[in-house]
Amino acid sequence: MLMKKIDLEARQVPFGLGIIIFIIDQLVKSYVTASMQLGQSVPVIKDVFYITYVLNPGAAFGIFEHQRLFFIIVALVLLGAVLYFRKKLLQENYMIQYGVGLLLGGAIGNLYDRLQNGLVVDFFDFRFWPVFNIADVAICLGAALIMIDICFRRDGNDTDIQG
Repeated sequence: MLMKKIDLEARQVPFGLGIIIFIIDQLVKSYVTASMQLGQSVPVIKDVFYITYVLNPGAAFGIFEHQRLFFIIVALVLLGAVLYFRKKLLQENYMIQYGVGLLLGGAIGNLYDRLQNGLVVDFFDFRFWPVFNIADVAICLGAALIMIDICFRRDGNDTDIQG
C-alpha cells in the first residue's frame, strides 16, 4: 500500500512541474514589467543576448499575431484534456508526463497573460530570433519530449528503435 502511494505521488511530480513553470514564468514577467520600460533592452552578453521587454500579440516567437481568442481556446482545450485524461496520463511513461507538464505550464503561463491584457510578455532576445519567454521554452520542450517519445516508443515486441 505504501509503495503504491509513493509511486502515485512520484507520478504526480510532472504535473507539479507545470505549476512550477507557471509560477517562475509569471514571477519573471512581473519583474520585467515592473523594472523595465516597454521596448527597453538590456545587454546580458553584448551583441548576443539581451533582456528586451516586448508585448507579443501572437504565439511562441511571434507567430500567428492577433489570434487571441484562438490561443485562449487552444489553452483551455489543452487544460481540459489534461484534466479529463489525468488518470490515463499518470499511467504513461515519464517522457510523456514531463512533456505534458511542461506544455501545460507554458500554455497556462501565456494564457494568463492573454487573459490579463490580451498580449504576452516576452523578454529573451538573441537578436537573430524573435523575442520569447519561459512559457514559450516550456511549450517547445514539452512538445519535443512528447514527439520524441512518440517517434521512438518501443512496444514490448520491438527489437529496434524504429518500431
